Amino acid sequence: MDKYDLCVIGGGPAGYAAAMRAIDFDKKVLLIEKEKLGGAGIYDGALSSKTMWELSSRYRKLYDELGDDLEGSKLDITFDKVKKTIEAAIFDRKFQLTCHLRIIHAETNLITYEKGVASFITDKEIKITKDSGVEQIIYADYTIIASGSRPRHLPDIEVDEKNILTSDGIMHLDEFPKSLVVVGAGVIGCEFATMFANFGKTKVYLIDRAKRILPFEDKDISDLVSKNMEKRGVVIHRTAILKRMEVKDGMVEYEIENENGETEVLRVEKALLSVGRVPNIKSLKIENAGVKMSKRGVHIGDKDTQTNIPHIFAVGDVSGRMPLVNVGEREARHAVVKMFADFPVRAINYENVSTIMFLMPVVAAVGANEKMLREKNIPYRMAKVDYSTIARAISMGSPEGFFKLIVTDDDEMKLLGMRAVGYHASSAIQSIALLMYMNKGIDELAHMIHPHPSIVEGVQEAARMLLGKSIYKSAVFKDKLKCYKYRDGVTTPLNVIEEGRRIKFEEVARKFNEEYED
Repeated sequence: MDKYDLCVIGGGPAGYAAAMRAIDFDKKVLLIEKEKLGGAGIYDGALSSKTMWELSSRYRKLYDELGDDLEGSKLDITFDKVKKTIEAAIFDRKFQLTCHLRIIHAETNLITYEKGVASFITDKEIKITKDSGVEQIIYADYTIIASGSRPRHLPDIEVDEKNILTSDGIMHLDEFPKSLVVVGAGVIGCEFATMFANFGKTKVYLIDRAKRILPFEDKDISDLVSKNMEKRGVVIHRTAILKRMEVKDGMVEYEIENENGETEVLRVEKALLSVGRVPNIKSLKIENAGVKMSKRGVHIGDKDTQTNIPHIFAVGDVSGRMPLVNVGEREARHAVVKMFADFPVRAINYENVSTIMFLMPVVAAVGANEKMLREKNIPYRMAKVDYSTIARAISMGSPEGFFKLIVTDDDEMKLLGMRAVGYHASSAIQSIALLMYMNKGIDELAHMIHPHPSIVEGVQEAARMLLGKSIYKSAVFKDKLKCYKYRDGVTTPLNVIEEGRRIKFEEVARKFNEEYED
């Protein structure tokens, strides 16, 4: 029986990261993957969908600029071209991972890669069943479960990945569907609705159980994203309950019940179910290892990637905590350090996790938003800077978006979170995440010399607004700049200009705008 210091079950982003971190400790590692190295992080997941989003957003920008002249030109696009672009991106990433793994194996002989289905025999014995039926049993001192997740299905709806699809099948279509209904208005559902709407070849419908899409975000973000969707022809079924969905005469027929109790029956060419993901645990026979489960996945509790069995860890989607590639990789590397480091290891801080929603416009987020804080009645101060006041946004011809910087309602003004909405939003978020990680306030942001022209200057201006040192005064640009505090259910403007002068500013600004419009 072959023996290893660490067995990693799952070759996706989290599993791969775990195996490579263990190499740093000179440990003998076995990496097991049942299908394709790279997992959903490459195939039918983040890489493929974001490649499609990039293509769709560029196409849409050209379409908006050229309009009808685009039709029938060499710039026109087919779904086959979309798939080839995605396949090229997948090949590049797959090639990198595979070559890197082989070279590490050849140079160190520390890592072994096996393709097959892993299952526990005991807490330290694992069986590998290969496609040929050959079985192999190995022994590992430590195990990391990084088996990922798969799209969740709905009861009474048959998914055939031809007419009714999940994210596993939607990008394998032969052509753009003439019509598509997306079930689920969370991040993934809204991203796919955005992509297909951007290409302008598919009539998109979006079923949302809530009153607005992205219900976990602030209303101004939800409103802006939904406005752009509807501008591109997306029909949003708000406060709608899906009663049934089935394939009839080669079409997908679905029935929804609206808020007033009325029902509506529609037919579309394809349907996409985007209702979350479930952990891949069925084939693991995890009960043989004595590992406990929770409703969401492998039970972690407060053990910070460690299960109830001390030498078995769970990372990434399988734990049901945060199904994000960056989180899975961080958890995986952290778990390895906990196993093998000879120094104390600080627990992972999930409060400063950065996320990006590839919508129109892009939404980048870190920490708390206003909705979260108000629900918990936590006092805060907020500064909001519209993109239209930022030189870089003006130069790009893309002035749609804003920054929202949120801090504690005290003299320290420590960072609680930020939302960046618009072009280059993702490039602005990490500095805030770092300051949150360091438990810092906003003085550093205000005093730095940011590059010019750049989008991140808007973040600096938001910090200056909160400190009362901004270049543009919110009293003048009331529709572009906002700065206020929230405490005990009351919102109070933060205005560094004394009241008499503020009123005068507002009056002058109003008259100027009226004259300018005339």
